[in-house]
Amino acid sequence: MSSKEKPTLGGTRIKTRKRNIAAPLDPAAFSDAVVQIYLDNAGDLELVAKNIESSELNFSRYGDTFFEVVFTGGRTQPGTTKPDEGERHPYSIIDCESQREAILPSVIYIQKILRRRPFLIKNLENVMQKFLQSLEMFEENERKKLAIFTALAFSQKLSGLPPETVLHPLLKDNLVGKGIVLSFITDFFKEYLVENSLDDLIAILKRGKMEENLLDFFPASKRSAEAFSEHFTNAGLLPLVEYNEKKIFEVKLKEMKSSLTTQIADEADIAEVIETVKHHMNEAKLPDIEVVRLLWDVIMDAVQWSGKNQQQNANSAIRQVKMWAELLNTFCTSGKLELELMYKIQIQCYDDAKLMKLFPEIVRSLYDLDVLAEDTVLYWFRKGTNPKGRQTFVKSLEPFVKWLEEAEEEE
Repeated sequence: MSSKEKPTLGGTRIKTRKRNIAAPLDPAAFSDAVVQIYLDNAGDLELVAKNIESSELNFSRYGDTFFEVVFTGGRTQPGTTKPDEGERHPYSIIDCESQREAILPSVIYIQKILRRRPFLIKNLENVMQKFLQSLEMFEENERKKLAIFTALAFSQKLSGLPPETVLHPLLKDNLVGKGIVLSFITDFFKEYLVENSLDDLIAILKRGKMEENLLDFFPASKRSAEAFSEHFTNAGLLPLVEYNEKKIFEVKLKEMKSSLTTQIADEADIAEVIETVKHHMNEAKLPDIEVVRLLWDVIMDAVQWSGKNQQQNANSAIRQVKMWAELLNTFCTSGKLELELMYKIQIQCYDDAKLMKLFPEIVRSLYDLDVLAEDTVLYWFRKGTNPKGRQTFVKSLEPFVKWLEEAEEEE
């Protein structure tokens, strides 16, 4: 190296990565800023929404805090519903009147916010879960406001709010036991049904996996069909009562059908099968007509059908009818029930192509076995009201009816 050259340092320069230093959480400052927007606009939610949309507040970080301000007017203490320190505003959902007209603007306002910031739906779920799990911390009128808000949120289809998120937190034993949940859910049902159908409500309950468990909203000592009917009838929700009674009825029929299907498939003693039917009828108060219809279904379901062999199918069906004629005879105790059995056979033969031609043979067999009386057959032939395949079946039954009429004349 010459004396004129300047010395240099050898080696490679090492670059150091700058650390991302996260700003400390400051929910209090965020809450105060949102509260100030409410105060500056005197609670006008249209103006509040516009100012929030144009603000640079960090909603992704303080989403839960935002909805605490919307619901209660300010921040709540961690893990509770008690107010925390800081500014508050008097235009919250909890502070308004417990009427849909007063709460609906807040639902529409939240919908607008969620359209611009859809990620906030999770924060809404969090806050609603927190409040619903702590219903006992609210006054009765405050709980009613939350119920009305919840109903309106589903009614307005609030950005895909999932029912299970809202309904399942209610099932805390202490809340259910005190009757708080039942009061809340009653207010929710009544409000939702103002502008929606019972089918819409059932759809929400199904999505929330609660349709089959409505009694879970009742205290343990009141979990009965009678208590359900009495409570919701008094609340003016008769359609819900009728729906529940229908569901119970369907469950009882299903249980009875399951028991009988097993017994008939096993060709159990007929006396045993009759006792099973009587037991279910007494326990579930099942109507005679439904029992007769169900018996026919179960008997025919047990037939071993053989593809396209019509004669073999006919033989199998008639054999089954003869085997269980005593069962049918035990419960077809009036002309009205016999006629219902004929209508049931008519419908099944119309709906099932392989049975279409068997109608007259089945009727003749049931007559021979004293299940159907002559008067019943003649009444169906002359005045039957069910139109399904009637012309075809009347024509096919003409020879048998003619024989009955001739025998009657001879007597």
